[in-house]
Amino acid sequence: MSNKWLAPSKIILPDFVICGAMKCGTSTLHAMLNQHPDIFIPKKEVHFFDLDNPLQHADFNFFNDSNWQTHDLNKNSGEYWQWYSQQFSSAKKGQVIGEDSTTYLASPLAAKRISMQNKEIKLIVMLRQPSKRAYSQYWHLVRSGRAIYNFEDTLQLNPNSVLNRSMYLTQIKSLLEYIPKTSIKFVVFEDFLNNKNAVLKEVCEFLNVSFDRLPLNVEQVHENITTYPKYYQLQLLKNSVFPRAGNLSYQTQFQLPEQLSKQSKSPLFLRYINAFHRKINPLVTKKPVTMSINTKRFLDDFFISELDGLNELIEYDINSLWFT
Repeated sequence: MSNKWLAPSKIILPDFVICGAMKCGTSTLHAMLNQHPDIFIPKKEVHFFDLDNPLQHADFNFFNDSNWQTHDLNKNSGEYWQWYSQQFSSAKKGQVIGEDSTTYLASPLAAKRISMQNKEIKLIVMLRQPSKRAYSQYWHLVRSGRAIYNFEDTLQLNPNSVLNRSMYLTQIKSLLEYIPKTSIKFVVFEDFLNNKNAVLKEVCEFLNVSFDRLPLNVEQVHENITTYPKYYQLQLLKNSVFPRAGNLSYQTQFQLPEQLSKQSKSPLFLRYINAFHRKINPLVTKKPVTMSINTKRFLDDFFISELDGLNELIEYDINSLWFT
C-alpha cells in the first residue's frame, strides 16, 4: 500500500477510534465520552481512513456529466492529512483524542491504514444483536432515501444492504489481522443499555482516563433519538421514484478536501424534491413497524450459523445473550 497513508510528522493522530458497528449506540457513547474533561472528540464522524472506499462511501463520489468527482489521497496527500489533523486542533493539551467512524469495522482498508501509523491507536467496537441491528439500519435507509422496498423484500432483493454490517465474525477476524486484540475494547450494546455506568467505567479504564471525572448524570445523555417518516409507504414511493436523492444529504454533510462543489441541475432539483417531501412527510417520533416474528427467526437462524466462533474470538458468551 502507498506510504501516502503514513501520517507525516507533526500531524495530530487520535488516541482511539470508535469504529462501529453502525446502529449499535456509537453516537451515544461518543456523546458520553465527550462529556469527559480529559477527552476530545470531533462533533461529527470523520471517515478519513476509508473515505476513498466506494463500497463504504458511495455518497462521497459524484458523477457529473462524463466525469467522476472522488477522493484520492495519493494525489493530494498533504491536503488530506492536514484536514484530518485539523479535526483535532481544538483539543486541549493533555486530552485523550478520539474520533468515531461507523464504517471502519466493515472496511478492512481502514484497519490496515490505522495499523500503519507510528502510534498505537486503540479501537472501540460496539456490537448489537445482529438481526435487530439490521432492522434498525433498514429504517435508517428508509429515512435517508435509500430503501425502496419493505424489509422482507429488501432481504430478498438486496440483502447485503442491511446484513453486511452485522457480519461481525468476518469483520473482527479481518480487524485482528492488523490490530492486536489488546488494543481493542468490545462493547456489547445490550450491556451498555442495561448498565451504562459500568460499561463507561470499563471504557475509561481502557482509555486510561478517570471515570470519576465524568458528570454524575452522564448516563442520561442520549444521541440520535430515532425518528420515522410519518407516512411509510409515501417515503418508499419517493425513494423509488427519486433514488439519487438519497445521497444528497451525505454529500454536504462532510467538509472533506475536494468535496463535491460542482452540482448539476439534477441534484439541485432533487434537493428541492427532498425539501418538499420532508414538509409533507415529516420525520416523527413513533414506534416503527414491528419486525415480524418469522423474519426475526429467519435472521436469527442465519446469524447463529454465520457468527459461529464469535464467542471465542471476543471471549464473551454473546450467543446466549442474543439467541435465547
